[in-house]
Amino acid sequence: MTSVFTLILQITTEVATDTIQTATAPEELSILELMMKGGIVMIPIVLLWIISTYIFIERYLYLRTASKVKRDFITNIANYLQAGDIKTALMYSSQERTATATIIRSGLSYVGRPLKEIESIMESAANIEIGEMEKNVGYLGIIAGIAPMLGFIGTISGIIKIFYNISLADNISIGLIAGGLYEKMITSGMGLVVGVLAYAGYHFLHQRVNKFTLQMQKDVFEFIRSIMVSAK
Repeated sequence: MTSVFTLILQITTEVATDTIQTATAPEELSILELMMKGGIVMIPIVLLWIISTYIFIERYLYLRTASKVKRDFITNIANYLQAGDIKTALMYSSQERTATATIIRSGLSYVGRPLKEIESIMESAANIEIGEMEKNVGYLGIIAGIAPMLGFIGTISGIIKIFYNISLADNISIGLIAGGLYEKMITSGMGLVVGVLAYAGYHFLHQRVNKFTLQMQKDVFEFIRSIMVSAK
């Protein structure tokens, strides 16, 4: 009888302990709930995040298509030039939908003119293509600077509200300070995250453009050299 009573007492104690631990366990918040607690400043920060994500994906896909060139593209163009078959070279370049092909095609259209004119036309075409590649990329740099500032503004406004509530309550409470402060620090955290992502995306895309520019200069050099060889 004593052992049964001891067993019941042990079970009751464990249940009570589990109940107390469950009641005192801190409430876990999801990322969405944390973002909603950030206040109205979170709205422009989230909008900037959506805009920067769209710009990065759209520009990345465009650059991946525009900067892709066949390895033997310039070699084939040079062979057509040496054979004096400008028409076939133009048709071959028209099949490629890349920036390099557009630049080379602009030069092919003026083969027979002075070399300076060809170089000038190709330089203008290259500037246009590079400008198209850099289109809207600058907005990522702007977002990288604005998003953290918006987060800081949200935190400052939150701190002002906390001290205002303290002045009304005439009571300094840890819960009042910490509860409001952590909510407003969310804006700073989110602003920094958006700013860092936009900053990284901005420089990543610029690196892709710079890589294309270097390769394009090499291809144009080979093209001009092929014209000079074929003219001899």
